[in-house]
Amino acid sequence: MLSRLTRPQALAVCAAPVAALLATAVFAPLPFSVAQPGMTANVLGENKGTQVITISGAPVRETSGQLRMTTIEATSPDTRVALPDVIDSWLSTDRAVMPRDAVYPSGDDVEEIERYNRRQMKESQDEATAAALGYLDREDEDIDVSLRLADVGGPSAGLLFSLGIVDKLDGDGSGGDLTGGRVVAGTGTIDADGTVGAVGGVPLKTQAARRDGATVFLVPEAECADARAELPEGLRLVPVTTLEGAVDALVALEKGTGKVPSC
Repeated sequence: MLSRLTRPQALAVCAAPVAALLATAVFAPLPFSVAQPGMTANVLGENKGTQVITISGAPVRETSGQLRMTTIEATSPDTRVALPDVIDSWLSTDRAVMPRDAVYPSGDDVEEIERYNRRQMKESQDEATAAALGYLDREDEDIDVSLRLADVGGPSAGLLFSLGIVDKLDGDGSGGDLTGGRVVAGTGTIDADGTVGAVGGVPLKTQAARRDGATVFLVPEAECADARAELPEGLRLVPVTTLEGAVDALVALEKGTGKVPSC
């Protein structure tokens, strides 16, 4: 036998599963990571008491200014990110919601991710060294370059590593520093042929750079729009596509001659 529910009873019955679904959606873990501006490190100096770039087999210049690589800090892959966290981060200018797969493309296992990031960092360092020595036409010389940066993984410091090697070995090519005494920051992967590649989290990295005193930020050209979106006041964007282009831009900026590209 069937009985008909009154309208209030029907609404109450329908509302119960909807409320349950909403509660599940609010508190269920989502496939996102929350990121914020991370640490920066001057590749021309020390990080945590260890020289970042060490060169043997060739004279090394004394440098002034800074070349700061930039990072983001993201929630670990085993952190539960729920809807309230996502909404809160969307409303914040110093945090960003990123797909977890974009931050941790190698999976959810923390140890596996750490190994993957260390491997990427090592490959990036090798490519950066090859790019710098190739740019200087010194790849056939017996020059040994050691790059050490504690607690940082991934390939996005490649461009700054290469610039640091160039600055220590050759500067601007005429006795001056690439930085012109400035605090220059940036990001970007690099291939052995000197090609600069895009990275993620650029708006957060510009915030980290300005926080740590940078006035110039080198950005992969393809990410100019992202960098402009939330650009901190007092930070000049310089788009780059190659190591040679990055060096040329810094020399033009230092000497006040030639055109410095802009986003």
